[in-house]
Amino acid sequence: MIPLWLAATLAAAMVQTGRFALQKRLKGSGLSSGGATFARFVFAAPFAVLLAVGLVLTSGQGIGLPPVRFWLAVAAGGLAQVLATMATVTLFSLRNFATGIAFTKTETVLVALFSAVFLGEAVSAGGFAAILVGVAGVLLLSLPAGGRWGVGLRAPGLGLVAGALFGLSAIGYRAASLALPSGDTLLRAAVTLAAVTCFQTVVMLPWLRLREPGEISRVLARWRITALVGVTGMLGSLGWFVAFTLQNAAYVRAVGQVELVFSALVSWLVFRERAGGRELVGIGLLGVSIMLLVLLTG
Repeated sequence: MIPLWLAATLAAAMVQTGRFALQKRLKGSGLSSGGATFARFVFAAPFAVLLAVGLVLTSGQGIGLPPVRFWLAVAAGGLAQVLATMATVTLFSLRNFATGIAFTKTETVLVALFSAVFLGEAVSAGGFAAILVGVAGVLLLSLPAGGRWGVGLRAPGLGLVAGALFGLSAIGYRAASLALPSGDTLLRAAVTLAAVTCFQTVVMLPWLRLREPGEISRVLARWRITALVGVTGMLGSLGWFVAFTLQNAAYVRAVGQVELVFSALVSWLVFRERAGGRELVGIGLLGVSIMLLVLLTG
């Protein structure tokens, strides 16, 4: 039977592929990087709160009073994700969709380091080797057809920054979920998600109002697509949070690289682009990496 953390990760990666595509469309429709990022949180927060309250009322569970370390982890993880998402959305305007996603995947190695440093959860030697196999697959999938990146320094730099920040956000979310005094996996994930999305919305509101006057109105005016970004963002995040509650964040993010495979499949099946041998080898390596991680984690 497939482990719950793995199923949640695969589902989250699939939903996130669609959400990033929607955010790229938002960026192209005239919204700034900040506006496209804000759309991700402002519409997700109400749904996340309703989900958390509904679970508390229907499950008969209590979560107790969240300790200070929960709120610190929520703030750290939430702020890191805001900055990482803005960097990723900006990256979309420099490179194509699949390559933009690929540059952020440096997080898989970094989150293994962060897990050991901040949570005391070191990955095994075999697990780290499996992560490196996955990184090799990502590099093959994201290498341009000419065999050279040719993007200067800005795009790789933004990708590295986004990857590091996404890694820190993953560590923050696992720390926050584990800090709750009670509740099952789904309840812990939902409560953490509600706290994070509300924090992110509150943080971005004054920032956008001061730095980009009128951008909030533009986000709300495009509610048909921005609301969809929020809903998909909430559903994807719930999957990630469930996985983080159950498993080492480094393993979760390593398996989450399958998102790049989903992006490639969309390009091939929907847009009828041809798959080369390099792409197929990259997918194969990612598959090997995921299978190794599943075997190693039981």
